[in-house]
Amino acid sequence: MTATHAAVMRDVKTISLEDLDVGPIRDDEVLVRIESAGICATDIEILDEGFDQLATPPVVLGHEGAGVVEQVGRAVTGLEPGDKVLLTSANCGHCRACVSGKPAYCEHHYDINFSGGRSDGSTSLTDQSGQPVHSHFFYQSSWSTYAVAHATSTIKVSPDVDPAVLGPFGCGVRTGAGSVLDVLQVTPGSSIAVFGLGAVGLTAIMAAKVAGASTIIAVARKKPQLDRALEVGATHVIDTTSTDDVPAAVRAIVGGTGVDFSLEATGNAGVMRTSVEVLGEMGHAVITGVAQGQALEFDPWLLLGGRKVSGSTLGDSAPSILLPRLVDLYLQGRFPIDKIETHYPLDDIDKALADSRSGRVAKAVLHPATGPNGSDRPEG
Repeated sequence: MTATHAAVMRDVKTISLEDLDVGPIRDDEVLVRIESAGICATDIEILDEGFDQLATPPVVLGHEGAGVVEQVGRAVTGLEPGDKVLLTSANCGHCRACVSGKPAYCEHHYDINFSGGRSDGSTSLTDQSGQPVHSHFFYQSSWSTYAVAHATSTIKVSPDVDPAVLGPFGCGVRTGAGSVLDVLQVTPGSSIAVFGLGAVGLTAIMAAKVAGASTIIAVARKKPQLDRALEVGATHVIDTTSTDDVPAAVRAIVGGTGVDFSLEATGNAGVMRTSVEVLGEMGHAVITGVAQGQALEFDPWLLLGGRKVSGSTLGDSAPSILLPRLVDLYLQGRFPIDKIETHYPLDDIDKALADSRSGRVAKAVLHPATGPNGSDRPEG
């Protein structure tokens, strides 16, 4: 058994910091010491609202973990203790989506990543009274000093990187950058408009700059968000509180034709429509936000101009290829993820959650492995 300090969701909107025990790992699992773990909108949604009997309390959330391998199961290859790793969603590895290189669409995605346990219902965590605590959220539950991850969700990265900055890569960064590089396939000299400037939108801007886009337009309604966008690579910003015609504002920037690409990361159906309306002919929009149950309406005449609209989960990416590439770009100074992060010790999770909900920070990053005080990590 391994002792771990974790943030446990005991009920909706209720987090308690507890010492738990981690049971033995299985042959296809990896024990990771978590150096950083992002707070994502999905974590907050489940914490605030629950999730249809999946990941039921008590459960340790967190699905953007990064750290150092402590132990590997007997069937795991390519990893060994001491390796620096990113944790992302797990997959079955054998369904049609997985074998075609699209693990984000694994046929067993929900069962594997949202059940709060292994396929047989077991969990790796128990509390001090010996009662089980659901683990394996996105097969990691990384709001904890130690996480048990699946081999398919554990991605080895450069030994030169500090895992303290890597937590967000497993979901938000994978979604934003993957949507730009793998879905849109943004080209040198092209133009792109990005709607929504949380972690997904900001990393999309970073990726667009890496891809060589010459015009990168950030669209939002809060000045701090627009300022962050300029800092990480946007060439232009549009403050939606200052205009009631965003498509016209976009066309004015690019010479009246519309942009080549757009990315939506707000979850607002009206913004999704606008992300299509700003496209020039043969333009391509990708929708990453969640607006379940809402209708998306736009003039179908737009499609006759060769425009395309795609949806994307986790950027359609193969994480074993995309994530190490992004880490290398970060080490080269070309993917400045650290500029959008604000850091908190795990015991300050309530503050981190409040700052995330309010939008005061672009990306809150927890540091479970530093102990209760987190004294060796910055607070901002």
